[in-house]
Amino acid sequence: MRYMLMHYQTQADEDGVKPSPEKLAEIGEYVQGLAMSGVLLAGEGVSSSRNGARLEFENGDVRVIDGPFAEAKELIGGFAILEVDSLAEAVEHARKFALLIDVERIDIRKVNESEDLQ
Repeated sequence: MRYMLMHYQTQADEDGVKPSPEKLAEIGEYVQGLAMSGVLLAGEGVSSSRNGARLEFENGDVRVIDGPFAEAKELIGGFAILEVDSLAEAVEHARKFALLIDVERIDIRKVNESEDLQ
């Protein structure tokens, strides 16, 4: 089963504060281990909302709002797609990653397969 993990920005992320070289190495080692084991199928972090835009749709109208956005902890900071045997396994990987990157929230969603949509 595939699960998508979405972690949220911290204020430090939104402010452009970079992790220390030691922390980056630790994160890289963990992510590389997941990739080598076949668990991590894809994953990326995203930059501050000041480099993005938001589209809002109402009654057929589209409004484009340029970043930055006010509430950092409500913004996606990155994602990963994992291939695991269960939600419990996805939760365990998310727990380890959250502690490693010091985030307060990660959402986990099962990726829909074609049989899920029938």
